[in-house]
Amino acid sequence: MSVEFDVDHRLWLLRTRESAYAFRLDEADRVRHVHWGPPLTLEQATQITPLPNPVGSSFDEPFDDRPELATEGGAFFGVAGLSVRFADGTQAVEWAYAGHDTQDGLCVRLRDRHYPLEAELHYRVRGEAVERHTVLRNTGTEPICLLRTDSAAWTLPRRGDYRISHTAGAWSAEAGLLRENLPTGETTLTSRRGVSSHQANPWLMLDDGTATETRGEVWSTALAWSGSWRITVERSHTGRVTWTGGFGHEGVQWRLEPGETWETPVFAGLYTADGFGGASRKWHAYVRDFVQPHPEELRPVVYNSWEATGWDVDEPGQLRLAAIAAEAGAELFVVDDGWFGARTGDTAGLGDWTVNRDRFPAGLGPLVAEVHRLGMGFGLWVEPEMVNPDSELYRQHPDWVLAMAHRGRTTLRNQLVLDFGRPEVADWAYKWLHRLVADHGIDYLKWDMNRAFTEAGRPGDGDPGRVWVEHVRAVHGVLDRLRADHPALRIQACAGGGGRTDLGILARTDEIWTSDNTDAFDRVKIQHGFSQVLPAGVMAAWVTDSPNPLTGREAPLEFRFHVAMAGVLGLGGALTKWTADELRRAAELVALYKEIRPVVQHGTAYRLADPAVSPLTAVQYVLGDDVVVLFARRPHDHGRPIVTPVLQGLDPAAIYHEVGTGAVHHGAVLLAHGLPITLTGDGAASALVRLRREPR
Repeated sequence: MSVEFDVDHRLWLLRTRESAYAFRLDEADRVRHVHWGPPLTLEQATQITPLPNPVGSSFDEPFDDRPELATEGGAFFGVAGLSVRFADGTQAVEWAYAGHDTQDGLCVRLRDRHYPLEAELHYRVRGEAVERHTVLRNTGTEPICLLRTDSAAWTLPRRGDYRISHTAGAWSAEAGLLRENLPTGETTLTSRRGVSSHQANPWLMLDDGTATETRGEVWSTALAWSGSWRITVERSHTGRVTWTGGFGHEGVQWRLEPGETWETPVFAGLYTADGFGGASRKWHAYVRDFVQPHPEELRPVVYNSWEATGWDVDEPGQLRLAAIAAEAGAELFVVDDGWFGARTGDTAGLGDWTVNRDRFPAGLGPLVAEVHRLGMGFGLWVEPEMVNPDSELYRQHPDWVLAMAHRGRTTLRNQLVLDFGRPEVADWAYKWLHRLVADHGIDYLKWDMNRAFTEAGRPGDGDPGRVWVEHVRAVHGVLDRLRADHPALRIQACAGGGGRTDLGILARTDEIWTSDNTDAFDRVKIQHGFSQVLPAGVMAAWVTDSPNPLTGREAPLEFRFHVAMAGVLGLGGALTKWTADELRRAAELVALYKEIRPVVQHGTAYRLADPAVSPLTAVQYVLGDDVVVLFARRPHDHGRPIVTPVLQGLDPAAIYHEVGTGAVHHGAVLLAHGLPITLTGDGAASALVRLRREPR
């Protein structure tokens, strides 16, 4: 990590290979932003001075430089990322500088000039990203009320205009990418659901309105938090753009007890001059290098039994499916919901994590043994954070759920949320998960979470707002303990599909179930939005039946495979109903995926067309001398011309040949004109092209 400090200007400079980040202390010891963008030297950074407010009245701030973490107090009228209330009612904060160190990144220490509150602003460069978080400490004898504790604030340099990129969606329609002009005022992105949510993801990108996939300046940030969150972007009347973000949402507060330390999650940011595609590739590298537990591994081809069986789960049926899945080339067989307790539907049994002996008379042992004999790993679906009111667990521990005194308990999907912030609940969950994995030789867990928080309280607790944070920290803690005790265990993060898609959960799991919607037509857009920050190697994508069980749409088998091959390929259909020809072709396509898997999962990704504007989309992956391009064309108006996208990331002086056909292509031509592919008809069509660079 490169950190430099100019004593005379009291200015710090952090540098990555392609960017620089600078901030300083002003004369009142307030930490002020200086620069985030192209590389600068320390001397150059000291030449940047704050500009007077162009309006210049007593109703405005005197200068337009912005705080690194805004607090209430003084002539600041923007969004406070840190808001506290001391015991006497004071809410303004006045910092005094207390030193800094660079032992583990950069830590700038501050203390309030009167009240017993200390803060640490942490910075660390990892790859092209700057990681930031905040630590607070109460050094007094009375509690301090924390009204808002963001991780960090970020500031853009002045530009002529601004545009925000983010996602909006819903269950089965996650990761819908939006690029919109940033209005003057405050724009808030948030989740109040207890998870990072289907409706929004805790990341954003900002540019001046001219950036494209391949060029232009883009600033982006991502919050590593798996619960409720809030990010507020402010475009002031003076043209300054800042944003602040962290865990929790409005109206939720906590007490910082005497002697207690409060640490926020990491809020990471990066700058690129290479457009949205460049930003994505830098995020992908960051995730692989610094977030994923096992980035070096290739993710296996999973078969999941849910769409084949629904609730009708039993040993004979699973054995039949396992045999077919193995023939199709699956490497991991996962039994979904319905294997435990009285779980014959979604109304009962959730929380009673013992094998249903009516369905598995000898327990799971015979099925696990046969799956292993077939050469596959064995996985199970679990939903540890939830309970049905109709369960033995709830009858024994009705106090274990999130609830508020004198208020009803709302059920969604016939279930309630267990309060993992209670140590006894988290301990119970860890113990049964540990026994389950150890006793049955479980290789993989699909960890699901199928409802939002309601009545998120804890009767009798004087500080109930903490449940929003403590629950998530406890879930993270259980996952951390489970992985430490079972190093070979691999875990998929799921929350009714992509409802918990964030860097916090990805640090503890190996892949994310992108969406419960497996319709290949919809998946093109879902996967496009997902790829803005997260790499293909964590994006689970199944091939399921046609017509699709959710949407009823029909799609050719190869189209379904080619779309799913853009991520971590899996199988999820009712294989017992597939024809012999379908199963034979599926096995061939699975075998082909295994050949290209290193390039897709570990290669550099390029999005060649935007599905919002083009019926023909393509994604390209490059790893060393190998190139994989996946084309997917959705139905379009007859007679409308289709533009073949050009390739990216190739050596213009090199020769590439197509694997399989032997056709020869010059890199310069591919970069200027693309591949000469022909997809006939107006309906769904797809193609997979493999290229290899010839040695010089």
